[in-house]
Amino acid sequence: MYEGRDFTRLSMESKQDWQDGELGYFHYALSQTAPYLNSEGVTILREINEEIKRRGGLKQREAVWTSDASTFID
Repeated sequence: MYEGRDFTRLSMESKQDWQDGELGYFHYALSQTAPYLNSEGVTILREINEEIKRRGGLKQREAVWTSDASTFID
């Protein structure tokens, strides 16, 4: 569950001042609703994408099949 600053507060700050978790959360949330966004929402999503690219991407925080997760067998 997201426990960071709310979007109203973040919208008053530059995307460069956002934390990685905030960028990741709102990127995911806006991407999921992309077909329903108005032009302002699409612009915000594009700015978030640009900031993520500028930072070199976000660190992966969950296990996927390509990660170095160990198999545990009982």
